[in-house]
Amino acid sequence: MLPFGLPKTDHLEPTIEPQLKPIQLVETLADLYLRLGTCLESEKSLICIEQYSILSSLGDPKLLRRCLRAARQHAFDVHSKVVLSALLRYERREDEHDGVSPMDCSSFILECPKATLESGCDLNSIYDHCKCYQECTNSADAQISKEDELLTLEEDSDISFCVGNEEIDCVRSKIAALSTPFKAMLCGSFIESKRSKIDFSQNGISVELMKAVDLYSRTKRVDLFSPKIVLELLSFAERFCCEEMKSACDIHLATFVNCMEDVLVLIEYGLEDRANVLVASCLQVLLRELPSSLHSPKVMRIFCSSEARDRLASAGHASFLLYYFLSQVAMEEDKVSNTTVMLLERLKECATLKWQKALALHQLGCVWLERLEYKSAQCYFEAATEAGHVYSLAGIARSRYKQGQQHSAYKLMNTLISEYKAVGWMYQERSLYNTGENKIADLNTATELDPTLSFPYKYRAVSKAEKKQTKDAISEIDRIIQFKLAPDCLELRAWFFIAIEDYGSALRDIRAMLTLEPSYKMFNVRLSGDDLIDLLNHKVQQGSQADCWLQLYDQWSSIDDIGSLAIIHQMLVNDPLKSLLRFRQSLLLLRLNCKKAAMRCLQLACNLSSSEHEKLIYEGWILYDTGHREEALAKAEKSILIQRSFEAFFLKAYTLSDSNLDPESSSYVIELLEEAIRCPSDGLRKGQVSVGTFFKYL
Repeated sequence: MLPFGLPKTDHLEPTIEPQLKPIQLVETLADLYLRLGTCLESEKSLICIEQYSILSSLGDPKLLRRCLRAARQHAFDVHSKVVLSALLRYERREDEHDGVSPMDCSSFILECPKATLESGCDLNSIYDHCKCYQECTNSADAQISKEDELLTLEEDSDISFCVGNEEIDCVRSKIAALSTPFKAMLCGSFIESKRSKIDFSQNGISVELMKAVDLYSRTKRVDLFSPKIVLELLSFAERFCCEEMKSACDIHLATFVNCMEDVLVLIEYGLEDRANVLVASCLQVLLRELPSSLHSPKVMRIFCSSEARDRLASAGHASFLLYYFLSQVAMEEDKVSNTTVMLLERLKECATLKWQKALALHQLGCVWLERLEYKSAQCYFEAATEAGHVYSLAGIARSRYKQGQQHSAYKLMNTLISEYKAVGWMYQERSLYNTGENKIADLNTATELDPTLSFPYKYRAVSKAEKKQTKDAISEIDRIIQFKLAPDCLELRAWFFIAIEDYGSALRDIRAMLTLEPSYKMFNVRLSGDDLIDLLNHKVQQGSQADCWLQLYDQWSSIDDIGSLAIIHQMLVNDPLKSLLRFRQSLLLLRLNCKKAAMRCLQLACNLSSSEHEKLIYEGWILYDTGHREEALAKAEKSILIQRSFEAFFLKAYTLSDSNLDPESSSYVIELLEEAIRCPSDGLRKGQVSVGTFFKYL
């Protein structure tokens, strides 16, 4: 059962986190809050992104989403709105329904793909519905009647442009009004101002294009032409400085961008002619298709090289924000890939502020460290430290240690501890370069200063296991699991249970681990969790589905959430389409503060729901979690109209309770809970709904 052997303390080390970690986190956040209240409106969006970058190390999805929403709310330019809307969608991708296209509108303005292409911001729009949601259209207002169109075409021509053997009759004043160069040529001191015929044969302009220019000059419309002609008009407008025509073509062409195929054709035209809106529309598709678009060589050629960044910059679409988003996705997909390195290099080139440079350099150091290029990693960590990021000193120490300079790494961490206010990660890092009792002392100090660091618990647990004190090792790792559930800690505890042949407990931990992260690989990515479950099933008696329900009642009643997760995981193997079980999973994960996994399970429940009233409840919880309380309340009320159920009343009560309640509202919430208890239910949840325990358990 242990083909890969128990873990060794010599092989354990914490990762250098690729986020900004200020020494004084509270003071830094307080300073950002003050700056946010006193800065210019145009600066607020970027300060919110700085908040996001600092809070990323805490890993709280709701907190990060709040920062992104605020950044999107204050974003004024189209580029920032496109990137932030795509990032918001990416962060909540676990909430997506089956069959939803990346370009589908969520009906809220902050993520609407059409709203992002309009410049300006509405500070009151954070929870507003977008125009897509509204049942109205302005198409009638936008139409020009055929009668008006014909009147514009009847104006007498007074100049002809010759293209080959063809003459295109135009109105001099209309063509002159297209741009300053045309005005100077046709109405100024140039010889063409005296001529009634002008030869355009040598300008590479087709007859069809010149006819389109004439028609546009009379109607100011581009929707009369095919996309091919509009692309030619765009190039013509860029060449002859026809800004109004260029803007019209730019906006019109952007409406044709709906999928990756459209992007790969149109973005080249947009970059060549610096069409801001067209490029923005193309970027929007690429960003909303992440992470899949990251694996397309054609797409990466648009972003990765310095030349590509320069082309994007010429169209107004190269920014720190764009490359921050791209590089974070790339690091999640494959931290050591060449694509990740190139995107981080572009991030560094786009960095202008001190914190931006520190972040880009530190992340490059982390990537080179993972690639085992320790000298390069050290150089980047040193540059990040010079930019003011003290945590990068841990990266310098680690790089030296990997190059065989253990004493140098130890001295560096000693100096850091003596010069700055003590923080847990400092002692954790120094413990790597220490030995014996001093190492354990450092790890104990790290735990005292920051109990959320998992490495000290893991090291102490493995150290005890090496001394054949396996039960003590389990007790040690239990300390972190009790308040911070993580797959790696559950995996380690499963190892220990296997070592003492407690296969039932090991199976429980592995099932819970796979609930958190279904694709998790054990034993240093050498064995999947599902394969280990198959092996352990031969050692543990398997109960029926009815037995599992009885066990679930017991575990739920005793508030053994990990045990409950394991039982539900087993039940889902036998009945994978059971939406109610997925919903129960999500509730347990929320209670364990595993919000990302909870949202994934809740969305699965929604996708699998077999009835409308049930689906409305799950949709309501998703809306509630994303901050849309009024919409969540509406879903609950609609579900109650279809069928009175415990879950619908509970959702309504919970949503209403999440505000400053006056005595009258509080009484109404209690009435809703009492009504919920009267409804049929499987009984698992009713125990949570006594008035005294309502706020305690969920």
